[in-house]
Amino acid sequence: MNIYRSEMFPDEIEEEQGGESPHQVLKDISQTIVLSLIIFFIINFLSARIRVESVSMRETLKPDDFVVVSRVVYKFKGVDRGDIIVFNPPFYSPEPYIKRVIGLPGDDIRIQDGNVFINGERIKEPYIRNTGGKSGKWKVPEGNLFVMGDNRGNSSDSRAWGMVPFENVIGKAIFVYWPPREWGALTIKAIAAEYP
Repeated sequence: MNIYRSEMFPDEIEEEQGGESPHQVLKDISQTIVLSLIIFFIINFLSARIRVESVSMRETLKPDDFVVVSRVVYKFKGVDRGDIIVFNPPFYSPEPYIKRVIGLPGDDIRIQDGNVFINGERIKEPYIRNTGGKSGKWKVPEGNLFVMGDNRGNSSDSRAWGMVPFENVIGKAIFVYWPPREWGALTIKAIAAEYP
C-alpha cells in the first residue's frame, strides 16, 4: 500500500500576518495614482472645460459659467441646428468662442426685424431674450456653419465675420458644472424643427 501526501493540506499552516507589508501598501498607492492619471488623460482627451467670458450667450450661458465640451461627439454624428459649439473663430483669437449653430451647409439664412429665417421659414427661438443686431442674408457654403450668440444684440458672430469652417470646431458644449446654481445639461434646441 502506497501513501501519498497531499499538498492541499500541508502539515504546517502558515499563520496570517497582521496587515499588509509596506511594499504592498506602496504598490497599491502607485497603482491608484497611475489609474487616476490614466482616467485624467482620457477625460481630457475626450472633453475640454471652458469658462464663459462674454455675455454673448446670455441667458443660456452667463459669464463665469464653466462648461464641459465633448471633443468626440461630432466624430459619431453630425452637427445639428441648435447645438452650442466651441470653436476657434475664422480670425486670430487667443480664446475659443462659444455660440449656437443656426445654419448648416446649403442653408439660406435671412435675418429681418430680429426674426431668423432658414430656407424661407421663420424659426422659433424660445431661448432668445434680445433679438437685436444686424439684419441680412447669407448662404452657408459646404464645410461651414453659421453661428450666432443667444444675446443677439451683444454678440460678435457669423453676422459680423462670416462662417465657421468645420475644422475650427473644438466640440459641443454639453454641461454646465459651475457655479452650482447653474449646474445642468445644455439641452439641444432643435430650432428648425418647429415652425409657426
